[in-house]
Amino acid sequence: MTRLRAVCVVLVAACVQATCAHSTVPGSVFDCCQGDILILLDSSGSVSSYEYSFLRHFLVDLLHPFLLGRGRVRVGLVQVHTEPQVEFDFDTCITQHALQEALLRTQQLHGDTNTEGALLLAQRLLMKPLGHEAPPRVLLWLTDGVKPGNVDRPMAALHQEGVSVLAVSTGHTNYHLFRQAVTPPIEEHLYFVDAEDMSIITEDLREAITKLLCAERLHVQDITSHSAMLQWRPLLIGGLGHYELQYGPEMLASSQYSTEQGRNRTLILLGEQSWAELRDLQPDTPYRAWLIPHTQQGITRSLTNSFRTLPEMLGPATLSVSESGPDRVRVSWGPVLPAQVHQYRVEYAPIPRGDVQTVTLSGRQNSTLLTQLQPDTQYLITVIAVQSSGQERAMSVRACTQEVLPGLTDLQLTPVGLDSVKVDWRAWSEGAGLQGYWVRWEVGDRSSSSSSSSSSSSRYLPAQSLFTILTRVSPASRVCVSPVYRTARGEGLCAALCTHTQLLLHGSRDASGFQRKR
Repeated sequence: MTRLRAVCVVLVAACVQATCAHSTVPGSVFDCCQGDILILLDSSGSVSSYEYSFLRHFLVDLLHPFLLGRGRVRVGLVQVHTEPQVEFDFDTCITQHALQEALLRTQQLHGDTNTEGALLLAQRLLMKPLGHEAPPRVLLWLTDGVKPGNVDRPMAALHQEGVSVLAVSTGHTNYHLFRQAVTPPIEEHLYFVDAEDMSIITEDLREAITKLLCAERLHVQDITSHSAMLQWRPLLIGGLGHYELQYGPEMLASSQYSTEQGRNRTLILLGEQSWAELRDLQPDTPYRAWLIPHTQQGITRSLTNSFRTLPEMLGPATLSVSESGPDRVRVSWGPVLPAQVHQYRVEYAPIPRGDVQTVTLSGRQNSTLLTQLQPDTQYLITVIAVQSSGQERAMSVRACTQEVLPGLTDLQLTPVGLDSVKVDWRAWSEGAGLQGYWVRWEVGDRSSSSSSSSSSSSRYLPAQSLFTILTRVSPASRVCVSPVYRTARGEGLCAALCTHTQLLLHGSRDASGFQRKR
């Protein structure tokens, strides 16, 4: 196997290898690169299926450490054959999982090697956006090197557009053509390698792409009204030395090394660190930050960037619900800020779908009772504080209305023997929520004539049941029946049994929540 340059060239710690793949930010991958990578993949018939499979898996491994998405790294793929086609564009794969699946799902098209047509397609995809600064753009060309065609003119157009061209050939011909196609330095951007040995160039090629996409700049991300995250590519080789991070309001930070009280703040960071969170910032304020690397030889070139914190968003900090019923619920919030909040808008709708209802309230109110709701339904309630400036801040909570629990309308006891009784009842409704009935009564001891020698018993009956016969019922015992719903019991009725006599008297509930009948 031959290839153009030695694998062991080491310049600086690779950003992706040193920080992206092993981030010190808990639970995330360090975002150190930004730009577009367009893959030009030879899918013609001259590439064997064996080689094509190696090319796909090589791309999966090569691109795995990069964090994807708009404002980060975007990847697109153009397949080269008789009629070149876009397999997926820059906005298709915004996660590593999606990119890996898309690469492994890509099928070889065969046909002719129309590289010139594919490059014209690539020019349109990599065109600099009008009125905007173009991010770093990389064209990565993977081919077997067989009859690539006349690529000089489209490659020159890409170079003029500012696109960096890198190439990997699994063949060993057309060196002069590839040398003209790639952008300098040639030894870092051009590789000749057998398909089965492509893994040995992965780190070198990734480092070359990293150097193009991860320029030495200070990134500002996750800006809020009181904080911001700074990230940078490691500037200190091997982490030797330390960083001095200065930041302050831009109107005060007129001097990079200002140390007057109330001006810039200073943080001293370890040489291996590649991020810092700035806290306790003032809202809606322009800030400037400097990252100053210190080595044994002294101060090296510093990085700087400016940003503005977001305006203070005033609105509900707490949200609670109370007074829940079958058709209503009260929502309350705080604190009340009438000087800053012009009005509150409460929006609510059943989950998972339903019409959104809106209630508008003054900035002095801190609660409202929502009525005419559906029973036994979960609602998403959002309270939106509308500030005098027109800005809005929202907070949401989930609330459930109660299930409707109709009680019994009648309960009758009819003796059918010496110690047996038939129990009949009627309910308000037999809706879908009704699960059954719970019957409780006192059981007597036949061997004893004493009414005190009894114990309670209970029985659960299905929703279709409207009567039951109880045996071994104690004299003068009480029978209670209550409907059972999905979430709770409904209001039940109780009746007292007199020997061979049935007396029914509608009255108050007993301690267990049943309405008493005697």
